[in-house]
Amino acid sequence: MASASGLRGHGVGCFLAVASASALLLPAAPAAAAGGSATGPEGQKLTVSASSGLAAAGETVTVTGSGYNTEKGIYVAFCVDNGAGKTPTPCVGGVDMSGESGASVWVSSNPPSYGEGLAKPYGGSGHKGTFSVSLKVRAKDANTDCTAAGVTCAVITRNDHTRGGDQSQTVRIPVTFGTAGGAGTGTGGASATPSGASTPAATAATGATGTTGATEASGSGSDGSMASTGSDLALPLGLTAAALVAAGTGTWFWARRRRAGTSPAN
Repeated sequence: MASASGLRGHGVGCFLAVASASALLLPAAPAAAAGGSATGPEGQKLTVSASSGLAAAGETVTVTGSGYNTEKGIYVAFCVDNGAGKTPTPCVGGVDMSGESGASVWVSSNPPSYGEGLAKPYGGSGHKGTFSVSLKVRAKDANTDCTAAGVTCAVITRNDHTRGGDQSQTVRIPVTFGTAGGAGTGTGGASATPSGASTPAATAATGATGTTGATEASGSGSDGSMASTGSDLALPLGLTAAALVAAGTGTWFWARRRRAGTSPAN
């Protein structure tokens, strides 16, 4: 007959083994989205509070910049990255003429008259301009899908419409969205076709400069679907773990009762 101490050791061992297995079965907590930073062609520093693992349905991030030329207005937006030397466009969320959607922000200390009250002025002066803005980032709208194969999207700054092809303040921070496997979506080699202007005040600029194609949809057609995060597995795994822990606990109590009810051998 096994001794009481042997039964007790066996019961505790079972309990610890089952508890360890249960811990392995429990789903891990999702990792927090990580921030990012990039340096521009004239030494500008751009940072974003979160740039990987974002919710596809949309998250609000904080974008800050320093070392910008305050004589040149910029747009802060989330756009398709078309590669070095090319304007990042189209931008998810489209035109933000009200300044309230949060899909893009116009930063300028000397905007045209139609931009007064809409553009946010720089902090600092000269080539030491700074800004800090909130930006709503989502994976897609009616015209652009940043999760599509071959499309890379980024939080960007670029000179506004008053400086056409001037890329001196174009800075990019690539962004990825969470998936069921925990990896980001969106890889290099953007191939999306621009579908029109996608910056704040672009429509106003049409009236002022005679340019066209500034009526991109504002993204109301987004399906709003959120990437799977594997949460469907949490309930069955949790129940399995609970059952295993209960079984281990029962074995331990059985061992104790067995020890208590067994008389020492004469």
